[in-house]
Order: sequence, then structure tokens, then C-alpha cells
Amino acid sequence: MNTALKHWREAATVILAAGLRHTPNADSLKTGLEKVTNIAHRSSFDYQVLLLKRSGNSGFMPNAYVFPGGLVDASDFSSEWQEIFKSFTKAPNYGIGIVKQPPETRPPIFATDRAKLGSPIPGDVAFRICAVRETFEESGVLLVVPKQEESGIWVHTDDACDSDTQPTLTRLSGLWDKDVLSKWRSLVIGDSANFLKMCKELQCLPNIWALHEWGNWLTPIGLYGKQRRYDTAFYICCLNDTPHTLEDEKEIVHFKWSTPSEVLHSYKSKEMWIAPPQFYDLGRICQFPALKDLHRFAWKRSLEGCEQWLPVHLKASDCFANILPGDALYPENVDPSGTTGGVMKTEKSLEELQRDSANLHRMVGQDLYTITVQMNVTPKYNHLSPLCGTDVDNPSKYHSKL
Repeated sequence: MNTALKHWREAATVILAAGLRHTPNADSLKTGLEKVTNIAHRSSFDYQVLLLKRSGNSGFMPNAYVFPGGLVDASDFSSEWQEIFKSFTKAPNYGIGIVKQPPETRPPIFATDRAKLGSPIPGDVAFRICAVRETFEESGVLLVVPKQEESGIWVHTDDACDSDTQPTLTRLSGLWDKDVLSKWRSLVIGDSANFLKMCKELQCLPNIWALHEWGNWLTPIGLYGKQRRYDTAFYICCLNDTPHTLEDEKEIVHFKWSTPSEVLHSYKSKEMWIAPPQFYDLGRICQFPALKDLHRFAWKRSLEGCEQWLPVHLKASDCFANILPGDALYPENVDPSGTTGGVMKTEKSLEELQRDSANLHRMVGQDLYTITVQMNVTPKYNHLSPLCGTDVDNPSKYHSKL
């Protein structure tokens, strides 16, 4: 854990995509893409994503639907994990692989040398452990591999992905009954360090290999108070089948499995509220109506790297915007500590802002439910642009990038 950080609290989250129990075949998927109805929001996809509703009493984004995840704990960096992962400690990043992105451009959450902070566990590993632990705490979904099955784990042995092969969709282990998992879940919720104890006793490993690096979002400065700043590693995991889910009855009060377009449709209909990072990343995922294609993209892109995104909030005469790196209005020098800078203001209108900017990479809205993405820049590190504007409401626009 990076105790040297003064302004940010490090966290990890996972976009959990799971196949439907009764999935349409390829032909019906193609037919579904041609429909522009509410039913098409479901039939166009053969998978759903998990969103959890935060408690109304939460001090950060109350009532928001979010991906499972939470703050990193010192136990996620415990040296005792070396024994759990002893079969993988000699592989690059425990078999996750080495990211191609130059170290000088890596987001600090990934680039920080954790050994200098007293932990032998690489950050790329520890934040995945955190994401697995938090997903178990919040939803009851346990992303682990039984020790007896570790020989079948697909690992990266170098910095390149095999273009012709890829791991199969992740399957959850059914080794433990509900009572055992319920007992351990309560213990882990009570003390994060019990997750390590659980893995030892149940003889399992957090499935860090099923989580693929997706992005890095920082909380905008000046919107949620000085103490509410998070530096969050985003991962994606593709499951073969939709698992049983339970709320933690603490921070999470409801869970929802929905297709990406269903979520965005419900958001625009004001039936639920999602934060800008969720809106943006669900727009990205909408490019893939088939889970196998999303999985293949995530796997092939997993060692490319990502940008650190600190949105800068802009208040205009008739709208607001979250300005992202690459946009013409993004400040040349952003102070992530928040001691300078913050919310920008302009008297220009939405139309003027769009007309006067050559490079667009922003989320714009008139209220919390009317956000759209304006983007004409090319994503870095072979990543995706989200579907923009009315494309989100039109399943016929969805297409695979493969």
C-alpha cells in the first residue's frame, strides 16, 4: 500500500461481465442487432454486467450504481501472498505479464515500486487481489482458483499475446458450499486480512489472471470534498456464466445484472444513476455484443497499458463537462494534489465549446442524467472509444472491433 500518497486513496474495481444462462446463437445475435427497441437492448447482448447500488448513507456517491471494488488494504500487499503464489513468483508479475507501456508513462498506481514501500508484492498483483477481495465482500462472487487446478492457469510468459489463442472464459469453482463461503465472507467483511487466511485454509489463489487491466480513473478535484479522492485501477473479467450474487448489507443495498445497453438506457430514463467512469466504460463495452469478442479484446489488450485519467470539471453557460486528456481544453499542467486548479468556468455555450475545439475528449451534460461523450481523438494503448450520443440508444450501431 502506498503510504506515501497524501492526496489519493488507492482502490481497485472490476467490470464483471457474465454470460447469460440461455444465450442466443450467433444468427439471433445478428438479428438482434437490427432491432431498435427496448427488447433489443437485451437481445443484442449475450452477457450482462454487474452493478451494485451504494447505500444512501454512503459518504461517497450515495445511491450510485457502481462496479464492485473498494479501497486497497495493507493485507493486499502482505508478503504472505508469496507462499500462496509460490508456483508463479518466478513468472513475470506472477504470470500476469509485463506491460509494453514505457515505465515513464505508466500511471503512478501501477508504476510505483512497491518494494521501496516495504512490500515484495508487485502493484499489478496486489490491486488484482484487492479487486477480487472487494468483489467477494460486496457481491459474494469469489474469483479464485483451487490450488489443485493451478497447473491449468493460463499465464503470460513474455510481453506478447499469442494472436491465435486465448484463455477460455473464466469459470467459478464449485468446491465450497454456501455455508462455508458465507462464514468466510462475514470474516473478510469484518477484517480484510481474513481474505489471506481464507485462501490459505481453502487452499485457493485469487484469480488475478482472469482480471485484465482496463483503465485508471482519479476522482475529479473539487467535486466530492478534499477527503474524497480516489486513484482507482479498473479491471475487466469475463465469466462463462452469471453467478449467484448477494449484497453485503452494509455499503451495498441492491445489485443488478443487466446488459451494457440496458444500463445506459435505464440511466438516460432516470431509473438509476451511474457515475461518469461507469458511463464511459459501459459505452466502450457496448462495442461488443458478444462476450467472446469482449473477452478476446480484453485479453489481447491486457499488456498494452493505459492512461491515468483525472477529469477536469468545466462549468459553462448552459452545460457542464468533464474534460479528459487529449481534449483541446485539458490543462497543460494538472496538479493532481488539488492544491491548485480545480473546477474551470467559461461563459461559452455548449455549441461554442464544441465549435472552438479541434480535439474533443469530454463528457458533457445539462444535468446528471443527460451526459454524452464527445470524442474525436484516437484512444491510446489500443483501447476503445465509447459509443457516443444517440449510438448508445441504437443497437444496430453495435459492432465488434475484432
